[in-house]
Amino acid sequence: MKILHSIQDLASLPGPVVLAAGTFDGLHLGHQALIRCSLEEAQERGGTAVVMSFNRHPASVVRPERAPGLLTTSETKLSLLKEMHVPAFLLLDFTPDLSKVQAEEFIESLVSASKPLSMICVGSQWSFGNGGKGNIPLLIELGLKFGFSVKRIDPVEVSGLPISSTRVREAIAQGDFQQVLSCLGRKWLLNGKIVTGAGLGAGIGFPTANLDAKGMQLPPDGVYAVRVSLGGRLLSGVCNIGVRPTIEANQARTVEVHLFDFSEDLVGKDLSLEFVKFLRPERKFSGLSELSAQIARDCDEAKALVS
Repeated sequence: MKILHSIQDLASLPGPVVLAAGTFDGLHLGHQALIRCSLEEAQERGGTAVVMSFNRHPASVVRPERAPGLLTTSETKLSLLKEMHVPAFLLLDFTPDLSKVQAEEFIESLVSASKPLSMICVGSQWSFGNGGKGNIPLLIELGLKFGFSVKRIDPVEVSGLPISSTRVREAIAQGDFQQVLSCLGRKWLLNGKIVTGAGLGAGIGFPTANLDAKGMQLPPDGVYAVRVSLGGRLLSGVCNIGVRPTIEANQARTVEVHLFDFSEDLVGKDLSLEFVKFLRPERKFSGLSELSAQIARDCDEAKALVS
């Protein structure tokens, strides 16, 4: 798969170009249907299918106070698109300057760079350009002006309701991993890089890897049995999400993982978590001794679940 980082890079692809446009956070079943459509259309035209997305959610730039938690990192999107045999991925840096580009100017830049732009495939709610003022009727109008066609993909439904990134986020926030599985068509993994922690877990006999999950959608606070993917290795452990009330008051929310029978230094490495089962809510204990005893019980329960 060819990775493009600017609209001008579209000129390097053999046309006609069929563009699948969207934020594609989560790459749920609806996104997958849209991308498959672009692949089929490109094959019929003897051209190149291109998935266009952004390295951050647009809302994190235009309204950061209301930006949603992310479902997938750019690296995860890249991996999933490779599995779908997408030939080209246009990953744009969504900057304040890009957010101010007018709708027609944005589309015209895609047209100018492509050789030629044959079709844009979008979901039913796609918007583009400054303030999200560009909509599908405008896109169709611009298609007539610049000579490309537009294909709108209807929402895919599960249990009688349309799948959306918002629906998936809400399901994760509620800990409803079965609904997440139904919407994504695969298990949801929380991905992040391991960062240096305070080392308090090691002090009570349960060293933890601290996952940098800033900006990601998280499930409810509590303790979970988890499976872990680490550089091709499959491990298991327990994960605590929360503010660690026994350790220190007013802590920021953290994601900590204790891996069973594992002692390597993980700082700087990428880790993926699969949440197998919710074990218990986070709570404040009388002290470190009581906390350590409860973690031991959590580990015993988790080992029985993931073995």
